[in-house]
Amino acid sequence: MTRRLLVTSALPYANGSIHLGHLVEYIQTDIWVRFQKLQGHEVHYVCADDTHGTPIMLRAENEGITPEQLIQRVWHEHTRDFDGFRVRFDNYYTTNSPENQGFCEDIYRALDAKGLIVRREVEQFYDPVKDMFLPDRFIKGECPKCGAQDQYGDSCEACGATYAPTDLRNPHSAVSGAVPVRKASEHHFFHLSHPDCVSFLRRWTREPGRLQPEASNKLQEWLGHEGEDRLSDWDISRDPPYFGFPIPGTDGSKFFYVWLDAPVGYFGSFENYVAQQQAHGRSIELDHFLRPGHDTEMVHFIGKDILYFHALFWPAMLEFAGYRTPTRIFAHGFLTVNGEKMSKSRGTFITAESYLKQGLDPEWLRYYYAAKLNGTMEDIDLNLEDFVARVNSDLIGKYINIASRCAGFIEKHFGGEITALDFDELNEQRWMTGVLQSRGSSAEGTVVREPKLLEACNRDVGLRIASAYDERDFGYAIRLIMQAADKVNEIIHQWAPWQLAKDFSRREELHWKCSVALEAFRRLTVFLYPVLPALAENVESFLNVSVRRWDTIDGRLPKGHRIGAYQHLMTRIDPRQVRALVAANRETLQPAPLSHSPQRHAEAQVHHTPLAEPIGMEDFAKVDLRIARIVNAEQVEGAEKLLKLTLDLGSDTRTVFAGIKSAYDPAQLKNRLTVMIANLAPRQMKFGLSEGMVLAASGEGPGVFLLSPDAGAQPGMRVK
Repeated sequence: MTRRLLVTSALPYANGSIHLGHLVEYIQTDIWVRFQKLQGHEVHYVCADDTHGTPIMLRAENEGITPEQLIQRVWHEHTRDFDGFRVRFDNYYTTNSPENQGFCEDIYRALDAKGLIVRREVEQFYDPVKDMFLPDRFIKGECPKCGAQDQYGDSCEACGATYAPTDLRNPHSAVSGAVPVRKASEHHFFHLSHPDCVSFLRRWTREPGRLQPEASNKLQEWLGHEGEDRLSDWDISRDPPYFGFPIPGTDGSKFFYVWLDAPVGYFGSFENYVAQQQAHGRSIELDHFLRPGHDTEMVHFIGKDILYFHALFWPAMLEFAGYRTPTRIFAHGFLTVNGEKMSKSRGTFITAESYLKQGLDPEWLRYYYAAKLNGTMEDIDLNLEDFVARVNSDLIGKYINIASRCAGFIEKHFGGEITALDFDELNEQRWMTGVLQSRGSSAEGTVVREPKLLEACNRDVGLRIASAYDERDFGYAIRLIMQAADKVNEIIHQWAPWQLAKDFSRREELHWKCSVALEAFRRLTVFLYPVLPALAENVESFLNVSVRRWDTIDGRLPKGHRIGAYQHLMTRIDPRQVRALVAANRETLQPAPLSHSPQRHAEAQVHHTPLAEPIGMEDFAKVDLRIARIVNAEQVEGAEKLLKLTLDLGSDTRTVFAGIKSAYDPAQLKNRLTVMIANLAPRQMKFGLSEGMVLAASGEGPGVFLLSPDAGAQPGMRVK
C-alpha cells in the first residue's frame, strides 16, 4: 500500500551557521525520505528557518540592518549548506511568513475559545533605555557567588554558579548598559496544566508507535502519575519590542513567543509548498495532511533536547485546536567528535561551510553518519581517524572496488556490452560449476539458474535492508550492504578476471563473470542510493540505467545493454584533508594584541587575586555541569551525612550520594532542580554506586546550600 507522508526536520535558528552537529538530523531525515520515495511512497519533506525572537532582533540592530534582511541572508546560507550535503527538501521556507502567521492565529483563537489561554502578571527585569524586557542572557553583572564581573543573568562562567537575574550585583543591560528595573507585565499562558491537557498527554505519549520507548519513558517522568501535578502552564507571549507575530486582540502589545510559532512553521512551509504544486497543476489536499481523519502520516525528526516542546506542548496545542497530532516523533542524540563535545579550541566545532570549502566530499560524512545511526536517542561520535578508515575501507575498498575491478574488461574486450546472465542462455561449461544455483523452471521447461554471486544482493537481502532503513537503523542497513559487498568481492577474487583476460580462449567466461559483477554493483547502488545520492547518480550515468526504484533489485542488466566508460567514482580520504579541516576550525587560545584604545589598555591592566589556582577555559570545559531534577531523595541506612538522590538528567537517570543530610529533609527535595557534575567517574561507596556529584555551597559558618538554577531551566541543560 502506498503511504502518504508529511515529513519534517526541526527548524534551524536563523542566528547562526549550520554545523556538523546539526547535520546529523538533516542527513538522517533525508536518508529516510529518499528511502520512502525509492519505495514508491508519496512523501513531502518540508522545513524552514526559525526566524523570530530577541536574538534575531538585536543581531540585526547591531549589524545595522532589518531583521528581515538578516533572516533572508541566513536563509541563503542555510540552503547553500543543505544543498551542499545533498539534503533535498521539497520546500525550505521561513517562519516569518503569512502562512505561518495564519496558522498561529487560528491555533491561538481555538485554544482561547476553549479556555486554554490564561493571563497573569509576571515580573521581569526591564531596560529603561531600550524600553524592553530583558531575557536572562541579556542581563549582566557581578556574580553573587564569586564576584566575577561581566557575568550573565542566569549563570557565572567563572565559578559555574547559577542564580536568578535579580541576584546579580550591579546588574546592567547587555543591550544598552543601563541599570535594569523590575517591572510587571501581563503574559499569556497556554494552560498546559489543565486536567484535559494532562489526561490527553498521558494517553497520547503511551500510544504504541508514537515515540521511541526511551522517549516515552522520559515523558512519563515529566508527566508523573495520576494525581501528580508536574506540568506548568507555558508562557507563550513576549512584550515589545520583539521580532515576531502580534497576538490577536492585543493591538500589538503582545507577541507570540518564538517557540510557539516555530513548530507551527511546519504547517506554514507545507501550505506554501502545496500552493506551489497547485500552480504547476499538481493537486495536494492540505487538510488531508493537517486535519484528523485521513490516511496520511505526519512524521517529525528532532533532537532529544527539544523533545519537551514537540511531545508535550505541540501535540496538546494541535489536539485542542482541531488539528491532527504527529503520527511519529523520532528523536536522535547529540554528536560528539573524537569522544568529546564539539570544541572551537580543538577545531572540532566544524561548520558545514568549512567542511565543503576544504574540499571534503559531503557523501563521506553522509555515509559515516548512516553507519553510526541506529534509530535510538543515543549520541553518536564522529571519530576522525575511524571516519577516514571506514570510508576508505567500505566505499572505496569494497563497494567501488567491484566496478573498478570489472568494468574495464567489458569496455576493452566487449565494446561496453553486457552479456546474458542466466545459465539457460549459455552453453554449459566447466567454468560455471559452483557459481550457479537453481531458480526453478522457465515456461519452456528448461532449468533457469542464477549466479551465486547475486545471492549476496538478492530480494531477501533487500527486504532486510529495507526493514532496517524504515526503522531508521541505518547502521544495520550499512552492515548488511557491506556484508553483501564483501561476499561479491570474495567471489570476484576467486574468479580473478585479470587472469582470465590473459587467456583468449576464456573470453566468454570473462564476459559473463564481469557482467554478473556489474549487476551486483547495480543492486548495491540501489541499496546505497538513500545514503549516497550523488554517487548513485554518477553510477547511473556509468551503467546507463536508473537505480531509483527499489523494486528493480529483481531485475537484470539485459544482454546487449551498453555501459559507459568507467571513470573514478569516488576518491579516498587523505588524512591530511581531515587535519587541515580541524586546523581551519581551531580557535586560537593566544591572547589578542592590546588595542591602542586607552579604554582597552586600561581594562587589560586590571588584575584579580585568584581564590584558587587559575585554570584555562579548556580545563573548565572538561567539567560537564548539567541541570538535574531530583526525582527522589531518601535516607541512607547507616550513613550519618548522606542522602541518596535519584536525578533526572533529561536523557537518563543517575544515582548520587550527597553529604547534605544535615541541611535538608528528603521530602522537601523532590522535584527540585539542582546542578550536578555529569562526567565525574562513578565511585563505588559502601552504600552503593554514586554516579556523579551535586553542587552545594558552604562557608566558614554552618550550613550547606544546594545550588538551584533559575526558573525555566530544564533537566539535561548544560551549565556553562
